[in-house]
Amino acid sequence: MRYAAFASLLLFAGACSTTDSSQNNGAAVTTDSVATAAEPLDTTRARSVTAQSDTLQVVRARHVFSAPGTPDQFMAVLRGASVLNGEVSITITDAAGQVIFREMLSPGDLEASMVYEMKTATATQAEREAFVRRRLNTFFAESNFRKPAIGPKETYAPGELDRPTWDDLRQRPDAVSFQYLVGKEDRKRIVWSPLKKQVVHLPGFGS
Repeated sequence: MRYAAFASLLLFAGACSTTDSSQNNGAAVTTDSVATAAEPLDTTRARSVTAQSDTLQVVRARHVFSAPGTPDQFMAVLRGASVLNGEVSITITDAAGQVIFREMLSPGDLEASMVYEMKTATATQAEREAFVRRRLNTFFAESNFRKPAIGPKETYAPGELDRPTWDDLRQRPDAVSFQYLVGKEDRKRIVWSPLKKQVVHLPGFGS
């Protein structure tokens, strides 16, 4: 009799244990689902690195470019942990606030031409940094702008720019080109094309 009562007690305890386990498993699945759900973006949270905190140098200049009589803003911004380990953004913004040109360069792109000025085989870090900063300070020098964009002695050569755009620019004496050096010998020249309504690349530095 005592044995039967003891067996009944064990069966009752086992049933209770099975029910609790089932309930716990169900709760765990629900919790995991909530934990893995996508979290809304926190747009108010401050960034660890801001555009202001890592900005090392900013150079601005205003010059007529995309529209006669209305100057655009040319800007070069050097950002990064150091002058030689950052990136340089070159932008041109028109009078309406529209960015019409953007190019990303490395400090090395600006530093490479230093070899033509070096008096010794090597340069110190301070000399290299000073050269990069000087290149930025003179990036938008007046001598880098030309009007007309295409000189009278230039002839068309098939390449990146199509012939109709070339001919249109050739007939615009008020078109202004901007030229700059990247690396040691990559001489770039850009101009606003009214025909295409965008900035286009011209070959070389012209004549």
